[in-house]
Amino acid sequence: MKFTCDKVTLCEAVNNVSPAVSGKSTMMALECVLLKCHDNILSVIGYNLELGITKDIEVQTFQDGEVILNARLFSDIINKMPNVDLTLTTDDKLLTIIKGGGAQFTILGMSADEYPEIPPVSQDHAFSIDGNVLRSMISQTLFAVSQDSATPVLTGTLFEVKDGILYLVSVDGCRLAVRKENVECRDSIRFIVPGKTLSEVLKLTGKYLSDEDELPIQLNIGSKHIIFECKGYRVISRLLEGEFIDYNAAIPKESKTNLVVSTREFLESINRASIIINDKVKNPIKAVFENNSVNVSCETSMGKVSDTFALEMTGERVKIGFNNKYMTDALKASELDQVRIEINSAFSPIKLLPMEGDHFIFLVMPMRLKDEN
Repeated sequence: MKFTCDKVTLCEAVNNVSPAVSGKSTMMALECVLLKCHDNILSVIGYNLELGITKDIEVQTFQDGEVILNARLFSDIINKMPNVDLTLTTDDKLLTIIKGGGAQFTILGMSADEYPEIPPVSQDHAFSIDGNVLRSMISQTLFAVSQDSATPVLTGTLFEVKDGILYLVSVDGCRLAVRKENVECRDSIRFIVPGKTLSEVLKLTGKYLSDEDELPIQLNIGSKHIIFECKGYRVISRLLEGEFIDYNAAIPKESKTNLVVSTREFLESINRASIIINDKVKNPIKAVFENNSVNVSCETSMGKVSDTFALEMTGERVKIGFNNKYMTDALKASELDQVRIEINSAFSPIKLLPMEGDHFIFLVMPMRLKDEN
């Protein structure tokens, strides 16, 4: 194999597929990137058996071929080469020479036959969505994905399409996040994408999308895998198997206390109260809502803190406890200056919504307080 390629283009492709390469593995091939050169197209591939990222780039081909190279070593080499066209040559013994300007590296590759094959995706369903919309939906639900591998199905986000609306749902047992948007898809689909995959989709698309861009992301869904396509990159991931919870049943339909809260003020108040909370001392934050104000307080072995600020309120006085991190994550994920908060009782989930409509719904489960009377 022999080809010449622009250094910047090659570096970009290798760096962007590397998150799908295993850091350490009993299979050496999984720590490598696969390079496949054919008819002036170089395919750069990273795959760790669960997540794959591929990118095709234009090169000047002198000889077709394939080789796998250690991803970390190859990335270090090409990133530190001069900013000129690079030539990569691999001989029959897989000895690989990388040349650019006055610099030259020689490393030993491995046979492409040792690289696992990325599974084909049947593409039973497909639809396209604006990249910024999907990024917003992922970022507003990813925070509630469970980190507990004991329940694998909850370590991903549910994608559900019904009646032309796409719902993304994440839940970890202590909080729930639902985000919805209209899509041009008339199929009824349900599938669960691993949180790690969505995190990589966010990082990759974030390099190419700005708020002004209208760049579509294509989703192709098979029975066991999904492909996200954007800017020539293909992110292939396995889907999680299992039955997701009935999230609609978990969302309270009624509320006795309704609030309009400044997101910044509530965050600052929780942050002050959190000063006396640490990994060893995880006491709840207590919030008392009454008379168009809230008193946020906390008491631990380290001390006491109390803070009060004004808000808009209708309904009954309520005192409720919550986890500081869970409430902070939900408030930040709202991405709004103000949010509506609905509470039915001290023992029901705290419900956060936008000022108008319900394009997102966040639930934070309450924590039991010592003085609940």
